[in-house]
Amino acid sequence: MAATAPVAAARVALVAGATGLVGQAVLARLLADKRYTAVHCVGRRAPEQQDPRLVVHLTKFFKDFVAPPVDEVFIALGTTIKVAGSRAAFEAVDLDAVLTLARAGRAGGASRLGVVSAMGANPRSPLFYNRVKGVMEAAISGLGYTTVVIARPALLTGDRTALKQSQRAGEQWAARAFKCLSPLLPANYRPIAAQQVALALVDTLQSARAGRHLLLSADMAQHQATSPCA
Repeated sequence: MAATAPVAAARVALVAGATGLVGQAVLARLLADKRYTAVHCVGRRAPEQQDPRLVVHLTKFFKDFVAPPVDEVFIALGTTIKVAGSRAAFEAVDLDAVLTLARAGRAGGASRLGVVSAMGANPRSPLFYNRVKGVMEAAISGLGYTTVVIARPALLTGDRTALKQSQRAGEQWAARAFKCLSPLLPANYRPIAAQQVALALVDTLQSARAGRHLLLSADMAQHQATSPCA
């Protein structure tokens, strides 16, 4: 476990993907922490949360987004090839958009970056999905952030219908199957709640020293959430 260096008072964060399973939980965690004087969200839809410190930036094209001055960036963007419609469309979200927003946050002065990736991410993987995630991880690590935290969850669980997202049939089937097999699976391959991923990502980014830090499902499942400053 890395030695801690607590987040200073009066922080400002930027969140991308705040209407998704992990992103909405990241946003909730940040808004519960009174050390954050402002939390900026960028996306195509506004999150349902309301708070006087929340600033929403709606855009259809992330390349046009100019980040305000921020200290931390959290990116929880992600789709599937089936939902996106093609490999190119998938790559436009999970690689291009992630990098665009990471660069925007860095230009806005952010020194800490937290990103949701996926188990098996590897730029040399024969699997397209894992390869794109691996390329993304390598690219964000070279953008000049002092601290980078990458979460690599296994299958995410959570209520997509509550977020006005369609439940993914493959995920539902896999979640049921893995639930039965979970005791037999290595810890990093067990399904994990999106909220647990979000809490681990936020808390780790706040406390980690400089460098690149990986969070696997086993790490996140064992994470004990700290109480945000009220």
